[in-house]
Amino acid sequence: METHIHSGRRPVKPYESNRARMLISCPDGPGIVAAVSRFLHEHGANIVQSDQYTMDPEGGMFFMRIEFDLENLDERLAGLERDFAAIAEQFGMQWNIYQLSRKKKLAIFVSKEDHCLVELLWQWQAGDLDAEISMVVSNHPDMKEYVESFDIPYYHIPVTPETKREAEQKQLEIVGGKVDLIVLARYMQIVSPALIEPYRNRLINIHHSFLPAFVGGKPYAQAYERGVKLIGATAHYVTEELDGGPIIEQDVQRVTHRDNVSELKRIGRTIERVVLARAVKWHIEDRILVHQNKTVVFS
Repeated sequence: METHIHSGRRPVKPYESNRARMLISCPDGPGIVAAVSRFLHEHGANIVQSDQYTMDPEGGMFFMRIEFDLENLDERLAGLERDFAAIAEQFGMQWNIYQLSRKKKLAIFVSKEDHCLVELLWQWQAGDLDAEISMVVSNHPDMKEYVESFDIPYYHIPVTPETKREAEQKQLEIVGGKVDLIVLARYMQIVSPALIEPYRNRLINIHHSFLPAFVGGKPYAQAYERGVKLIGATAHYVTEELDGGPIIEQDVQRVTHRDNVSELKRIGRTIERVVLARAVKWHIEDRILVHQNKTVVFS
């Protein structure tokens, strides 16, 4: 039975050393798929998966995700990226290539509620979250012992209204340049633009309601007062607009008039942990493309 891996790291599987993913978004038009496929073929790459989506063939946006194998990828990647730049310019592409062997590094921010953090750690331990968990950052000390049992660093940075700016500066110093993704796993603080900007579309939050309903604090109380029959959770990228960033994943569960606020919270915790884990998994598998305030998620 698999045990946890020291320092939050996942091993590289044999096939991953020569595998990469390419994400592309550009204005739609003829010849995009053919040009990309021909380019990869001419460079000796073998496409193992390809997905594409167009918002509107006439003047809309086109999105593409390709997985491919290329021998000696480490040595050849720089040249591949240099050569592809001409095609990208021709079609007005925004694009990235990600090596599977370079696991994304995560920082998880958490407050006192532990259910979303525990789910992420469990999925990582089970091998379902193929990333490196570099650290957990919290404004409370409650989860320190549990997190450190995984040999994952735990940083306790208290936050009060008076020390919020200083605390965020410490957070930036800890995560700056060291992680690829920040996950707010029920981190019950509003983050400032200073943290959002360097992690644009790389900062995922779980909001405990089915957005755009019940934005802000105490959404379960808001839902109870409104007498809803469905409650949900929403994972989204964080922007300066509170709970208004691009939505990645949502789910709901039916409730009744018999469920009080405490019961809604209990039911909601299960939805939250599943929805957040899905969103994080899709991000680290390079399945998400952002356009304006929407996402395209390739399953």
